[in-house]
Amino acid sequence: MAFLASTRHQERSGRFVLSGVRFAVSALLLLGGLKLAAQPAATKEYQIKAVFLFNFSQFVEWPTNAFPEAQTPLVIGVLGENPFGTYLEETVRGEAVNKHPLVIQHYRRPEEIKTCHILFVSQSEAGQLNQVFESLKGRNILTVGDAESFAQQGGMIRFITEKNKIHLRINLAAAKAADLTISSKLLRPAEIVAPTEKAGP
Repeated sequence: MAFLASTRHQERSGRFVLSGVRFAVSALLLLGGLKLAAQPAATKEYQIKAVFLFNFSQFVEWPTNAFPEAQTPLVIGVLGENPFGTYLEETVRGEAVNKHPLVIQHYRRPEEIKTCHILFVSQSEAGQLNQVFESLKGRNILTVGDAESFAQQGGMIRFITEKNKIHLRINLAAAKAADLTISSKLLRPAEIVAPTEKAGP
């Protein structure tokens, strides 16, 4: 079922809407407050992707050792160029999941990644995805991106934009290898792929 399926989000051409995932009411209110229509198209897309990243924190389970203390922050990282502007920080400001405050970190290189739970891998890193995933092997980090073949190369969740809608392509095997459990609410509407599949652009 489409997310934000109201006519006010679908009736205008050029407006990005989310497809396939029903998220929390808080996310609906947050997205409504971002004034998407007032921003350039590319910015609108990444505003929505910022909301997705926020919601992934609520629909993915990490092993207990990923949070050494009860209030250890849940870190959302961005590797490479930052396509979100300030929207990602604005989206998570003041938010917490299971008492874990959400914080944003930016990394230029994989070696800089220390504590991280969700990592958005920017398009700027598309040429070195294999190296990035190899450096993260064995760590409980949900990798997210929108580069071509992201999921096939070992990324866990890829954003796919088609007809102004954002869909999810999920490499479930990669998530399980990192000891992460993705909610069925994300899995049901998503396209599930394996690393060796050729699922198109």
